[in-house]
Amino acid sequence: MVTSMGSAWLEGVSMGLLLSVIVGPVFFTLITNSLQHGFRYAMVLALGILCSDALYVMITYFGISFLANTDLFEKVLGYGGGLILTGFGISSLVKKQVERPNTGGITLPVPKKRNAFAKGFSINGINPFVLLFWISIASLVTLKETWTGSQISLYYVGILGTVFLIDLLKAFIAKQLSRFVTPRLMRLLNKGVGLVMVFFGLRMLWTTYFS
Repeated sequence: MVTSMGSAWLEGVSMGLLLSVIVGPVFFTLITNSLQHGFRYAMVLALGILCSDALYVMITYFGISFLANTDLFEKVLGYGGGLILTGFGISSLVKKQVERPNTGGITLPVPKKRNAFAKGFSINGINPFVLLFWISIASLVTLKETWTGSQISLYYVGILGTVFLIDLLKAFIAKQLSRFVTPRLMRLLNKGVGLVMVFFGLRMLWTTYFS
């Protein structure tokens, strides 16, 4: 029994590793926010991503995954997600960065960590590909007829834990490289993230329209 539970967990870890190597808007958002606001800010952002994934796990596992097979649900998710993602991208493109060699005695506002949580939760949550991934995982779990509730739980814990830890590792490595990042490079990275988000958003709208 212990061996079978360990096997379920390891299978979840391997699936989490697969999900972690997918490069999308969440990846670029995590890296740039770690560079710009620090590791702790990025850690809260990664926690928002984790909670978003956990919510999808509950939705798909408890039987609402059939909604994704309806045209209306796909259209709402596709158009809504595409518009929000494009909006995030345009915001990054037009946002102006104020460069100060020193504060001159002025206390600069510290980015609020709850904003980081909301950003991670929303950017991950509005991506329909994330939902489709968890639907495929839920479908895979239903085929494991011999698995107990504990094995299924360990499988999901393996996926979510692995993705979260690798997100933290990405943010940590990015922060360690921050000393090599100039203000000009930071501006270019932000513009790049904006373009990536606009690209994913427009592609989402395009795919939804022609599906």
